[in-house]
Amino acid sequence: MTTSAFGMPDRLDPATLELHQRAVVADTHNDLLCSVVLRPVAQWPDYFRAQWLPQLRAGGVDIQVLPVFIDDAYRPEGALRETLRMIEAAHRIAEGNADEVSLCLDGADIDRALEAGKIALVLALESAPGIDADIELLTTLFRLGVRVASLAHFGRTPLADGSAEDAAGSRLTTAGVEALAEMERLGMMFDVSHLGAAGVDHVLELATRPVMATHSSARTLCDHHRNLTDARLAAIAAGGGVVCVNFFPGFLDEHEPSISRLVDHIEHIGKVAGTGHVGIGPDFVLEMLLDVVPGGVDVGLVGGCDPFATLPGLAGPAGLPLLTAELLARGMDEAVVAATLGGNVLRLFRAELGVPADRRGAAA
Repeated sequence: MTTSAFGMPDRLDPATLELHQRAVVADTHNDLLCSVVLRPVAQWPDYFRAQWLPQLRAGGVDIQVLPVFIDDAYRPEGALRETLRMIEAAHRIAEGNADEVSLCLDGADIDRALEAGKIALVLALESAPGIDADIELLTTLFRLGVRVASLAHFGRTPLADGSAEDAAGSRLTTAGVEALAEMERLGMMFDVSHLGAAGVDHVLELATRPVMATHSSARTLCDHHRNLTDARLAAIAAGGGVVCVNFFPGFLDEHEPSISRLVDHIEHIGKVAGTGHVGIGPDFVLEMLLDVVPGGVDVGLVGGCDPFATLPGLAGPAGLPLLTAELLARGMDEAVVAATLGGNVLRLFRAELGVPADRRGAAA
């Protein structure tokens, strides 16, 4: 079996492909917007259609969460401007490719997109540097379509500390606590990925609605600060949330990352949190890095890991059927495979995405 750098495997069992295509596949973290906004504005919709849509279709992706990630070069002064540019890019992608994708604000929107054979796009904030401590801007960004948000990346923000700051033992700041409450009021889902350990515990103490980890793996199997301990995995599940496993090699195994090791993480989280609380958040960044980093420049390690590393065949979304093949090869039940690929995330989004606190009873 072979693949191109970002292409689909050339040989897979027909039954595996049939299951993969039949399942709802939800990728909860792909930084493709970072590549889109590097192009001239007029090219945004066509670039997505030519470069990304074929990969998403080849990978069977039905729901694509689009994080807005702001590079350090724009922080702090340009962070809000770049946040708005990336949100605008998502809207223009959807408007310019309305026959193929739909920007979705709630579960009903997602269902309509899926019924029409379209890819459901969901906007997310990664670290939210554009709002700083101005919590009222969460409402503004919610009006613009953002439905998922995290409060930190690797470092420190006015809202919380990222996992690279774990030695500080920091919980959410006062503004961070207010942000969580505002997100719960609006119906914006809280994402604990990248949040420091004490911050995750703080969120789980305060949250009255399910939270999710859009791209985090198991700390028990790989002792990296970006991963979640068994206690935190179980607590997220107990609150009704979903943990979406990160494919980044450095978060899977320090020595021999592989698709098999990725499935080890999926199985472990399924045992600890329950198979109804596992999803996939691949964190495909290679193509974006090749766009952003000038040729030959050594960017060093990110979070202690090689940022250009990928699993064989899984450099991009077109390779996702390889995961289905490995899950089936482990003897995983087809219903559990389908739930892992996206069924669990779809259930969570139907119940919580974009549903204001004062309408939750009606939605249920």
